[in-house]
Amino acid sequence: MKDENKLKTAAALSELWDGTEIKRVRAGDGTTILPGRRVSMHLMVQPKVASTFLSDQVLSDQGLLSRLLVVSPETASGTRFYKEAKTDSDEKLREFYKLIEAILDIPLSVREGTTNELVPRVISLALPAKEAWIHYVDQVEYQLKPEGKYEPIKGLANKLPEHAIRLAANFTLVEDPFSSNIPLEKMQIGIVLANYYAEEAIRLFDEGSVDPQLLLAERLLEWLHNNWPKKMISLPDIYQRSLNQVSNKKIAQKLVAILEDHEWLVKIEGGGEIDGQFRRDVWRIANKL
Repeated sequence: MKDENKLKTAAALSELWDGTEIKRVRAGDGTTILPGRRVSMHLMVQPKVASTFLSDQVLSDQGLLSRLLVVSPETASGTRFYKEAKTDSDEKLREFYKLIEAILDIPLSVREGTTNELVPRVISLALPAKEAWIHYVDQVEYQLKPEGKYEPIKGLANKLPEHAIRLAANFTLVEDPFSSNIPLEKMQIGIVLANYYAEEAIRLFDEGSVDPQLLLAERLLEWLHNNWPKKMISLPDIYQRSLNQVSNKKIAQKLVAILEDHEWLVKIEGGGEIDGQFRRDVWRIANKL
């Protein structure tokens, strides 16, 4: 996720989510094509890291964030009082482990003549499930109108119907790994879960959508403390030498204003000299050792 690799990484993950073949071109190695790959990802991150990740405009524009189902539950601290385990808890856990083990023991469906090119079988929607899904598609689309409920999360909302089917398929296959149809009951479960993730996304947007400029200013401050060797810096130094996202004078001025407001940068009246060159706009970096 370094700035120079972020777009490429996000695009590759999105292609895996879509089920397309992987193509990699490397100097010296030539072109590598890997068909029939799949990926599953589960990440747990601290709130600050998550805010940075979920507010990243590059990842949002590329479409990776709309492919993720994100939750941020309230802390359970202060409520985790002791209580006796239910008598059947161990038995239910053993049943669950046995079920998952049986699923994992099922041979993978691979293309003939290969050992690792997956060819997943097609799972269809039963007619009642398809009717419920079509109704859900229309519901989501209606809420995507200007000022609609899903307008703030339109990237995710555009993929909610697909998320709902994927979730429904998972519940179907856990119960019957060889099923060829998603029944209405499982489609309804998928829709309920998709709606839950949509509500969670709206809550996170309302509560914690951090101004991307504020996050970028925080990253610039880290760069000033960790990568810039001097105690003073000029405006051209910021947009010519710092982060890739700070690519012009206008962006640099906005970030400097934020850091000035928070007293991380202190303007030096009359300018100053940096690397033997006089600069009109120069700031002292607060707490710079």
